Amino acid sequence: MFAVIKTGGKQYRVTKDDVIAIEKLDFDAGATVVFDEVLSLGDKIGAPRLDNTQVVGEVLKQFRDEKKIIFKKRRRKHYRRRNGHRQYLTLVKITDMGQGLSVTASAKKSAAAAPAAEKKPAAKKAAAKKAPKKAEA
Repeated sequence: MFAVIKTGGKQYRVTKDDVIAIEKLDFDAGATVVFDEVLSLGDKIGAPRLDNTQVVGEVLKQFRDEKKIIFKKRRRKHYRRRNGHRQYLTLVKITDMGQGLSVTASAKKSAAAAPAAEKKPAAKKAAAKKAPKKAEA
């Protein structure tokens, strides 16, 4: 049986004991991750998600992907730009999937809720004071 989960803006087809590299989640190695956004499980397809369905995984390690080169060029214009990028990834092993799974309260941190907890409201800046105008005589 397989499931399709959504995390980090991407969808992954997983089965039990699969090891997948996904965009970084803020969990330490050995932590349990619960994916609540299950789009399909076996022959059941959600519209858009399946209710009361979870996929549980264990974080194996945090790492960075290999460097990707971004090269831009416009011909005959002497324009060339070369940049590199290394993505932060999390290696997760899928341990269980199904409906109505009971996961301990300490491990019940949802993968979707982890990045949302970090958002803070922007601080307001004080308005700049204007200098008084000088009267000309």
